[in-house]
Amino acid sequence: MQLAGKTAIVTGGASGFGEGIARAYVSEGAQVVIADLEHGKGEALARQLGPLAVFVRCDVSLRPDIDVLVHTCVDRFGVPDIVVNNAGTTHTNMPLLDVDEATFDKVFAVNVKSIYHMVLAVVPLMRKRGSGVILNIGSTAGIRPRPGLTWYNASKGAVNLLSKSLAVELGADRIRVNAICPVIGETGLLEQFMGMPDTLANRAKFLATIPLGRMCRPSDVAAAAVYLASDAAEFISGVEFPVDGARTA
Repeated sequence: MQLAGKTAIVTGGASGFGEGIARAYVSEGAQVVIADLEHGKGEALARQLGPLAVFVRCDVSLRPDIDVLVHTCVDRFGVPDIVVNNAGTTHTNMPLLDVDEATFDKVFAVNVKSIYHMVLAVVPLMRKRGSGVILNIGSTAGIRPRPGLTWYNASKGAVNLLSKSLAVELGADRIRVNAICPVIGETGLLEQFMGMPDTLANRAKFLATIPLGRMCRPSDVAAAAVYLASDAAEFISGVEFPVDGARTA
């Protein structure tokens, strides 16, 4: 049990990578607060995971929602040891000039500003306790971008870099910060990333760019999130951790 006795918040935790992380954390002994907009899915997952899990409906782009989330965690399980900023969105793969301003604003609000809100809410608590782990789900898109996703790529580049900067600034407080960077994955956002129907032929175009020959799975990201949150990674902070089958090698 690598995370026994730990308390974690996982945003976007009702499906995709977040669900994989929440399941893995509970299996490793952690208490998990699942945050998501999808109330039905989130409640169902919390019920499946049992007494170590609770669901909170949360729009991560809104500071009041983040405050409720963190307060619920503290009241139910205590100050979070681990926060996984996984909630994310994208725009459909398309020429950069075709992405409207509202979509741009939403991508940056969910992918980047949400981390600002979360840091302001949890860092004072972690500082007071003298330890903490923050994991931000970045992307290979912020390391080796694909065309048609320029504004999404930019948001994930910000996540990757701010993770490094947070690690430097918060190191003296014994708060570790890392970015996990998955390659294109088997999640609900897949067709938007591809900008085309999810067919075997269309998948093949993307698989050809991944040396290990498959897309990222929730279990892949979950394994990285367990390790980086565990005591085994106590001296690892400020890294971009690709989970990408050598896509960015």
